[in-house]
Amino acid sequence: MADASTISPSSTLVTRRTTLDGFVGELTDAPGIYLRDLDPLTTLLVRTRNSTYRVIVSHGTSVLVQGGRFFRDATAARIDGSGFGGSLLKTGWIGVGFRMEIVADGERIITTPVREVTVDRGRPALLH
Repeated sequence: MADASTISPSSTLVTRRTTLDGFVGELTDAPGIYLRDLDPLTTLLVRTRNSTYRVIVSHGTSVLVQGGRFFRDATAARIDGSGFGGSLLKTGWIGVGFRMEIVADGERIITTPVREVTVDRGRPALLH
């Protein structure tokens, strides 16, 4: 019988972040923002590795989003939360280092990792 430190050829290694304990550990000190804590019409600028998104909070996790290649125009959407692009997700939250999961028109969009989230105080909330 193999001891706990033995890895056999049939073993499958998974990264720690794909386990529940690993995911929770990664979230513990991660900077981010809960959408439900924001007032309606709060405007966020979310910069990911590949794109910048302008997000206007409607209510809770309902938003208008514009940016990236999928949202050229302001689009009604829901931000389900952030995760690593797998089955684990911190709901209603945008976290730095994590991928946003956005649902619009029945499609789920998973962004590249978020690099920065800022509240945009310099522009009006309405998109034209």
